[in-house]
Formats: sequence, C-alpha cells, structure tokens
Amino acid sequence: MVGDRSAQRIRRCWTAVASLGFAVLLGGLLTISAFAQEIPAGPTPPPPSDRITRGKILKSEVDLTLVPVSVTDPYGRLVTGLDQENFRVFENGTEQEIVKFESEDVPVSIGVIFDISNSMADKIEKSRQAAVQFFRTSNPQDEFFLVNFNDRAQLVSPFTASVDDLQTRLMFTAAHGETALFDGIYLGLSQMKGAHNTKKALLIISDGGDNHSRYTETDVWNFVKESNVQIYAIGLYDPNGGQTNEEAHGPALLDELTAMTGGRTFPATSVNDLSDIATKISMELRNQYVLGYRPANHVHDGKWRKIKVKLRPPKGLPPLMVFSRTGYLAPGN
Repeated sequence: MVGDRSAQRIRRCWTAVASLGFAVLLGGLLTISAFAQEIPAGPTPPPPSDRITRGKILKSEVDLTLVPVSVTDPYGRLVTGLDQENFRVFENGTEQEIVKFESEDVPVSIGVIFDISNSMADKIEKSRQAAVQFFRTSNPQDEFFLVNFNDRAQLVSPFTASVDDLQTRLMFTAAHGETALFDGIYLGLSQMKGAHNTKKALLIISDGGDNHSRYTETDVWNFVKESNVQIYAIGLYDPNGGQTNEEAHGPALLDELTAMTGGRTFPATSVNDLSDIATKISMELRNQYVLGYRPANHVHDGKWRKIKVKLRPPKGLPPLMVFSRTGYLAPGN
C-alpha cells in the first residue's frame, strides 16, 4: 500500500512538472508570436514548382506575337464590345490559334514626331495645340517623348509623364529650315528602345515631305519592320496644291508607313481640324483589341511574315473595317 501511495505521489509530481513546463513553453510561443507580428516578415520566396511555372509563363509571353487591332464602322466610328470569337488571325495564309485577347485600356509609350520645318510655318501654332490636346487625353500611366525635326532631328524631351513640361517645350518651337522627316522617324524608333510599356506608338505631325535626311526611305522601312511600334500620322496637306515633289510624295509615304504598323494617317485639310483629329487618334489607341498567338511556324529564319486579321462580326452589324499590322520579322538564328 505504501509503495502504491509513493508511486501515486511521484506520478502527481511529474504531472505537475509537465504541466508547468507546457505552460512555460506555451507562454514562450505566444511571446514569440506576438513579437513576430510586430516585425514585418520579409518576402517569402516561391516554392521551386512555382518558380518553374512562372518561368514557363514568361517564356510563353515572349513567344507570343501580339497584334493590336482597331475596328470601325462605315462612318469611321470605333466599334467596341467585340469578343475573341469575332476575330481570326492568319500568318502567311495559315490560320493561327488566338491564345490571348485583351480589350482594356493599357498604358502606352508614345513618341510625338513634330515637324518644325519652314513648310509648317503657317500651321505651327495649330499643330502645337493638336499635340498638347493629344497629350492631355492620355492615360495617367502613359509616358511620352518629343522629337522635333527640320534640318535635323533632335530629342526635345525624353520619356516623361509631365504634360505641362511637354507643353512648355512645345511653346519654344519655331518653324524654319528643311525637312528631315526620315531622320525624325528613325530617332523616334530608336528612342522607343527605352520604353517601359509593352504597347508603343508614334504620332507624326507633318506635311509629309522629306528633303534633308541622312537616313533613306529604305532605312526607315527596315527599322519600322524590326520595331513593334504602331505609327499614326496627322498629314497637313495643302488642298490647293503647290507642293514640292517631296511634299507631293508625303501623303503616300505616310499612308504606307502607318498602314504597315496597324496605325492610320488622318489628313487635315484645315488646321482647325487638328485638335479633333488628335483626340480621335488618342481614343483609338485606348479602344483597341490585342490578339496574341504563338506562330505555328517555329523556324527562326528572320523572314517577313504577313499577318491578316479577319472578322466574324455579330449578326446585324454593318460592314466593318479592320486596321492591324500587316506583318513582322521572324527571329533570326
């Protein structure tokens, strides 16, 4: 009996000790937990499987060919609200599977290529107003740069989000000299290499003539083909004629450049139309569809591949116009 009572006392002592130890341990854990809540934890690295998945996603994004598309009705008004199934994409005549579809307004990196040559002398003030109007209808996350050109092209402002700064710089532009349009476009495309947004566009404000560039038309064409940049233009054409040979070639040149990239040229026969046209171009950039596909042709041959976008519009709509880039250069070996 005595042995049994001793054994019971020993068990009770060990139970008490164990309970006390657990209480101390619990209290310590609570203290550590409270301390941890006061000190923000550093970022937790993703598990290996997640890092692999993210790597695959990034690689897939790089493999995508992205095609911005604008759709208008017979009156030139933008058509929004279409879905992925309303579009078909062909590369060199072969239909491609659309794996990415977006129709949201996304930030854009935009360069304005501004003609300040002598032929713009009587249009310069309205052209400034059009450029400022274009800047002010932008998305707050957009970024802009400004290139002026006359005898030579110069970067007036690198990328900035400050419309006020751009407006101030535009105020000090005076029209004089010859027209180095090709140099202006070339400099703008070069500047785009520092863009922070995936979507990129140039807006050219010019009468379209070139008579003083170091770069040739072929140089510009080749650079445009290599660049994933949409080009829009406001063409200030004299409705009464009287242009030089270079100016007479201007409309066709701007039409061809903009059409190849999926942009458009908007002719302005009156300087009073410039601000409205600038607003229209800004709205078009913000109401485009973006189609993404992985080319079925995986060969890296560096060749030009033609792109054609076709519509399957919903029933009841009038004939619609589609504007998209006409091709791209495949990667080389």
